[in-house]
Amino acid sequence: MKAAVFSDTHGSTALMLEAIRRTRPDIVIHLGDCERDTECIRREFPDIPLYGVAGNCDYASTGLLDDIVPMGPVKALITHGHMYDVKYSTDRLVYAAQERKVQIVMYGHTHIPDNCEVGGIKVINPGTAGRGRTLTYAFVEVFPNGGIASEIRPL
Repeated sequence: MKAAVFSDTHGSTALMLEAIRRTRPDIVIHLGDCERDTECIRREFPDIPLYGVAGNCDYASTGLLDDIVPMGPVKALITHGHMYDVKYSTDRLVYAAQERKVQIVMYGHTHIPDNCEVGGIKVINPGTAGRGRTLTYAFVEVFPNGGIASEIRPL
């Protein structure tokens, strides 16, 4: 299973949509800060399953703040990250992932890409797809045996 993961688009969707066209992932994940940008994905790629959460800039949202996403034989916790204070540390986020017995946790909010493993959890921040000097996203592949490969890609 292949996933394209975006965060912090802040209304800038053109590069995100182009990355989806190029990679043709099995699923798309949007980690907030412009929750309405997911509507562009739904319109353009109605056959690709889409998962998303609300971010701190998604005012008056009724959307989820976090969710569990099935990715083949593993599960991922997705969140924007602001509720876990990720600008200071990912400790609370990793602990939440361990508590929920997921293998991957994905977050945004910081606009800084991250792709590492902590406490047996794959930790991924795709960076920002909308605002910043360097625009990035994450491409994640989960294999049938539960193996996980992930990389941060430029937009």
